[in-house]
Amino acid sequence: MKSTLRLYLAMILVGCIIHPTFLFAANPGDPHIIYINLKLKKAAPVSVTKAALKYNKQLAFSFTLDDGYRSAYLTAFPLLNGGKISGPSPDEWRNDEGGDGSYSKGLFYSDGCHHNVPFRIAEAINAGNITDQFESRGHLSWAEIKALYNGGWDILNHGYHHATKHGTDFNYEVQQNITTVKQQMGFTMTQFVVPGGESDPGYEHDYERAAIKYGNNAVASIKGVGPIIPVDAPVNLTAMVYARDFIQSVGSDDNHNTANRSLKLLDSLMRLNKPVWFNEFSHGTGNGNLWGLSMRFPEFKYYMTAIAQKYGAAGKDNIWMAPWQEVYEYIWLRDRIKISTVKKGKQVTVKIEVPDLPGGFRHKAISLLVKTTGDFTVVPQSNNVKVNSNRQLINLEL
Repeated sequence: MKSTLRLYLAMILVGCIIHPTFLFAANPGDPHIIYINLKLKKAAPVSVTKAALKYNKQLAFSFTLDDGYRSAYLTAFPLLNGGKISGPSPDEWRNDEGGDGSYSKGLFYSDGCHHNVPFRIAEAINAGNITDQFESRGHLSWAEIKALYNGGWDILNHGYHHATKHGTDFNYEVQQNITTVKQQMGFTMTQFVVPGGESDPGYEHDYERAAIKYGNNAVASIKGVGPIIPVDAPVNLTAMVYARDFIQSVGSDDNHNTANRSLKLLDSLMRLNKPVWFNEFSHGTGNGNLWGLSMRFPEFKYYMTAIAQKYGAAGKDNIWMAPWQEVYEYIWLRDRIKISTVKKGKQVTVKIEVPDLPGGFRHKAISLLVKTTGDFTVVPQSNNVKVNSNRQLINLEL
């Protein structure tokens, strides 16, 4: 007892016991508390706040492809991520799911800390249509879905059969899709996209209720908040039902009129004095305009390349091109995480309190803005966080 007391008094004398990092050292594995130290080059006032969007971007742009068509893997994925784009590839419906056969270096924005990040989008799938059986299939295989997921795409729940007509068991459509994807892929889908098509009036509300009932955090539907959502203040994400802009090629559209209209919209969003989140969707991205509801590959390529050149790493670098789930989870965490600081001379200890995360939470990240008059270095004190920093920006992967 006396030896313990002497050790305690000795630590007080050397100043250890009052240092925040010593307090952390008592529980280094606590996933709910993270500490990082900022070492300032000169003693100056410091404030640390949460960035409205990841990497402190001006616009979060979430693009989704519905229905799980194979063109997503053959054309969109290699275009965005880098790789060989498929040449013409006729499917079972005699539609061309392929592209121009070129090689893409990938399309990127930066994380603000000298690292490029490939454009990522989402795929909404109907597990009842997924097959590995034949080469000319129009839908993705499980192996292809896994490649998209491992490449950073999010996979969204679109109902098991894409059923919309009267008599549909909406609960089954939602739940069976979750169960099948969990069995095949090992993760739980948490975002639902209401399938469209021939339907009865108001069917979307049955899907919305079923999706929320079975644990989906948000639902893309016919009507709802958005497709432009301000994110400069806390966002009500509870049982969120949101709307998306639909984009499709019209005719041959060799002049890319549809894409150019959307590019003008993006430009107007970039001129706003507050950060926003924009949602858009289509279906296929092959050479053929599948069902007349898709973007032909030449236009999709033109559209995504133009975005990258103007707003990506090669341009103003003010876009965060990320799937709906990733943006949703960032905002969810941003609005609940707690940040506090303790400053002692040229050292600032930042305490980050992380809440319990919902099941199926995939993207655990927060970006911090540091306002001070001088330079600083960042020293992480936790083994459960990855830190990247660059002057006034700190990116944390939890």
